[in-house]
Amino acid sequence: MLQADGPSGDENSPAALINVTKTFGGIAAVRDVSFALRAGEVLALLGENGAGKSTCVKLLAGVIEPDAGGSVLSDGRRVRFRSPLDAQEHGIAVMHQHPGLFPDLSVAENIFLGRMPRHGPLIDARGMETATAELLASVGLSCAPSTLVGRLRISEQQLVEVARALSQEARVLIMDEPTAALSQREVDRLFSLVEVLRSRGTAMMFVGHRMDEIFQIADRITVLRDGRLIATEPAAAMTRDRAVSLMIGRTLSTLYPELNNTPGAVLLEVEGLSRGQTFRDMSFHVRAGEILGFGGLVGSGRTEIARVLFGIDKADSGVIRLSGHELHLRSAAEAMRHGIAYVSEDRLGQSLVMDTAILFNASLAVADKTTRGGLMSRVRELALVRPHLDRLRLRFASYDQPVRALSGGNQQKVVLSKWLATEPKILILDEPTQGIDVGSKAEVHAMIAALAQSGMAIILISSELPELLGMSDRILVMREGSFAAELNRAEASQEAVLRAATGPVSAVTHGDAGESASHAKLTASWWRRREAGLVVAIAAVVLPVAAINPRMLSPANLLSISMDAALLAVVAVAQMLVMVTRGIDLSVASVIGLSAYGAASLMQAEPGLGVGAGIGIASGLGLICGLINGLVITRGAVPAIVVTLGTLSVYRGIVSIWAGGRQISADQVPASWLDLTSLNILGMPAVVLIAVVVMLAAGLVLTRTPIGRELFAIGSNPDAAALIGIRVRRRRLGAFAVAGLLAGFDGALWASRYATVDARVATGFELTVVAAVVVGGVAIRGGSGSVLGIALGALLLLVIRNGLTLVRIDPLWLQGVYGLVIVVAVTIDTFVARRAAGASR
Repeated sequence: MLQADGPSGDENSPAALINVTKTFGGIAAVRDVSFALRAGEVLALLGENGAGKSTCVKLLAGVIEPDAGGSVLSDGRRVRFRSPLDAQEHGIAVMHQHPGLFPDLSVAENIFLGRMPRHGPLIDARGMETATAELLASVGLSCAPSTLVGRLRISEQQLVEVARALSQEARVLIMDEPTAALSQREVDRLFSLVEVLRSRGTAMMFVGHRMDEIFQIADRITVLRDGRLIATEPAAAMTRDRAVSLMIGRTLSTLYPELNNTPGAVLLEVEGLSRGQTFRDMSFHVRAGEILGFGGLVGSGRTEIARVLFGIDKADSGVIRLSGHELHLRSAAEAMRHGIAYVSEDRLGQSLVMDTAILFNASLAVADKTTRGGLMSRVRELALVRPHLDRLRLRFASYDQPVRALSGGNQQKVVLSKWLATEPKILILDEPTQGIDVGSKAEVHAMIAALAQSGMAIILISSELPELLGMSDRILVMREGSFAAELNRAEASQEAVLRAATGPVSAVTHGDAGESASHAKLTASWWRRREAGLVVAIAAVVLPVAAINPRMLSPANLLSISMDAALLAVVAVAQMLVMVTRGIDLSVASVIGLSAYGAASLMQAEPGLGVGAGIGIASGLGLICGLINGLVITRGAVPAIVVTLGTLSVYRGIVSIWAGGRQISADQVPASWLDLTSLNILGMPAVVLIAVVVMLAAGLVLTRTPIGRELFAIGSNPDAAALIGIRVRRRRLGAFAVAGLLAGFDGALWASRYATVDARVATGFELTVVAAVVVGGVAIRGGSGSVLGIALGALLLLVIRNGLTLVRIDPLWLQGVYGLVIVVAVTIDTFVARRAAGASR
């Protein structure tokens, strides 16, 4: 059955693909592919970008299913993986090419999400952190389990991905480009773990492009080309030249072209450049026509220097000269005007707009040159970018094809074309061939050599030592933010570069630990500051107003504020549930109005039914509204803001028709209904106690239960959540349903609190709700926030409203003030996110 795999018995291997075909839009990604993973062996899967490797990974991982006729086997039996959870239950773990992690969650939560240890319904946080610490030690990552993953460098995040895969104790481990962001030392650590797993009988598949690593780790090699299986052979019997030839369908003369460029005059000169703790006292120069290589471990300061040279970050001290003239770069745009271009190492996050067309991305850096009469000209766009795309042999269907649909190698070609269109004098390339196949690498290397030959000065940052040695005229090796060595082409070797880059291992390890520990402290202190800041802001409003009007601190006024804050806090919890999943519910005020009128109507018509019936009808109406919102959003794939903006009017229209202009007053409902919120219990209004119970319950669910953490994970990285088997649509539907239920419940409280109810209840209240949630620290982008924060946010807004009233400021200013508060809160969050990203880099 598996002829390509040789000996019989492969059918009983832990995992296998048998004659699988998978088509997308009529195009076959793989066709009739068969191979098996054997216990205690590493199968390397080779192929150019677009050859079908990722499709095979997804088939084994349960992300997609094969077309009819093909099969996935587990222990020789046909299985059907309907989701990644099914694959995990069969013992298959995957380390994905781009870390599928959740930046707003802790390292421990990232590792165990989807299978968190529990004490009853609650997460066993202590046990999870203990297990995480052991896993981190095994992969060589020194950081606290409570550290937010978003605070880690890319290489550290990749090690978290390794730890997560190991935590599953899987029988099958699939590694999809696991070394792309790792330093040599971290690669060696990973490979030592692979040896341990091999001895335990774990079946492994390794997908990669670095031939040195492939032949170091593989027992067998399977080659794909254009979606078809070309060969599966023992690694010992396959030469590197043959592997490359099978991959690209032709003989590759050389991966690194002959460098015959003659460097000219000094073009870029750097003297005494320093920036914080990332690098210090850096002095070097680059000549026209020279390729200057930057070596060193990931995190040694190479990328940070590139960002300063491109004007993204500012140096604390030092001088940058271009052709002898001193530069003071204040932005990337200014660097571009001086002829400096920078190809970032993170093409997905920083270099491409993934959902837009190839032509748009390729011409983005020269958009000002593509206009005619103030309008974009397609002819000019093509004239600027086509020569570079053709030169790099971009494989694509049309210029209007979304970049997301391209393979990794072709995406990188678009990035390179974008910057070449600016016709730079100095080109900074940060990991330019990371994650691309050997054929594309050769094309990129040939282009780099040709650019140097034409007189362009090139700075090449690479963690792939053969590339650094094969393409550089000189190599500057960095260690911990300083230059450790300068090597010319004749004296450079892998041993010399590694010796200079690593130095004392203990010093580097301790540095990583210190940085990660500081990240954890920074995270914790930020949340303390956010909530403490809200308390300070409340005091900053209360004290001046009280000085002007002492009624601010009167018992009657404080009682009124607390009761209003309770109503706002309950519905703010509802809004938080959907916002942490990257949604928003603009219909909450209309749901409150509909539910309040429904409950009051029932109490008016059937007073004998009791308070419970009123709460039940209000909550039921809210639940129905929430389900309608959630179903349209999750099943119809319509943006939440569009759906809830529509239902805002629909629900308000329903209550208007229902009310018909009628009003239900306090004397038309039983006294027990009014006592629901006004009754004092232990000296506090019942509505306040109810709100406290709701918030405590919500806080417990969101922070201490697996479902709550999954909601945050969906908001932090929805694609990654789906990859690890979280039922994203079901969780989002549940969030909208519970949000509707809470909004309906709040409508019942509203009807009891204010007694007089008509169709205008809570009109315009949605802005106040959104403001409370955003001010309280829930990120618009989803993934973060706290119940305590939104409670303080709600209280702050009501204190502001009350204060404006007491100092006799026109109430018409109120909406404007709320809008301003939202803008300030979002600005603060954006600033902190940028600072966090900077710290991560």
